[in-house]
Amino acid sequence: MSKSLYETLGVSESANADEIKKAYRKLARKYHPDINKDPESQEKFKEINAAYEVLSDEEKKAQYDQFGDQMFGGQNFSDFARSQGGEVDLDEILRSMFGGGFASSGGFGSSRGFGGSSGFGGGFGGGGYGMPDLDIKTSITVPFITSVLGGKHHITLENGESFDIKIPAGIKTGKTLRVRNKGKSYNGQRGDLLITVTVAPSPDYKREGDNIYKNIDVPLKSALFGGKVEVDTPEKKVTLKVPKNTKNGQKFRLKEKGFVKSNGTKGDLYLVANIVLPDIDSLDDELKQCLEKLPE
Repeated sequence: MSKSLYETLGVSESANADEIKKAYRKLARKYHPDINKDPESQEKFKEINAAYEVLSDEEKKAQYDQFGDQMFGGQNFSDFARSQGGEVDLDEILRSMFGGGFASSGGFGSSRGFGGSSGFGGGFGGGGYGMPDLDIKTSITVPFITSVLGGKHHITLENGESFDIKIPAGIKTGKTLRVRNKGKSYNGQRGDLLITVTVAPSPDYKREGDNIYKNIDVPLKSALFGGKVEVDTPEKKVTLKVPKNTKNGQKFRLKEKGFVKSNGTKGDLYLVANIVLPDIDSLDDELKQCLEKLPE
């Protein structure tokens, strides 16, 4: 008994579900009208989707395995499909044919047969098993400061479409953003644009969880006797009051100046003191003598 639906997908009649799916995806990519501009590709794409609609559904596959190409009047599926003409809705033909024509000869008229209430879904390429993947995947790199504060990033697609997307504050490397209706188009439907984000490293800041760390230079005099140091932060420039006897590596916490958390609160910004020692040769002799008297 001839079973040309398997031939359409290029698999054997003993192929399992994974092998059928793998074969379908490979052929769908090859003959997708948005990729393959050959005039024959659209018809081939419809045939591939139709074959997969049947062979990916356990009940429909079992029915087809029982009757084979008898359903198509003894023709192989490709010849049958092309004989219907390009303007004919092949999906509707299959619905009506399998929904009634075999009702008295083997159970095809059941409510979940080829043309019953479940049928072939919404048409070839219109949803369900036969729907091609219309999403577009891409990646971008955003500045560290943008990951802290949020902002916009300009995107240009291969089709020339150009627009800005919103980068949410607190975004991390590996996060995927979805932009609705910016994917590929097919049969009146359009997929989404999926953007994987990488946050560029910063020479000034380091992220640990939802907190930010930054090294700041503190002059020796300010460290010893106290003072003020101006510091650039992601939001604005601030003046940090440095207490006397500040140690190298000492941390100063700026509360809620870090990354936005999932619960809406924010992490902290930690400023880490780097005590800057003066060039000993630049000091006058009297000061050198005083420093030499400091305890070990």
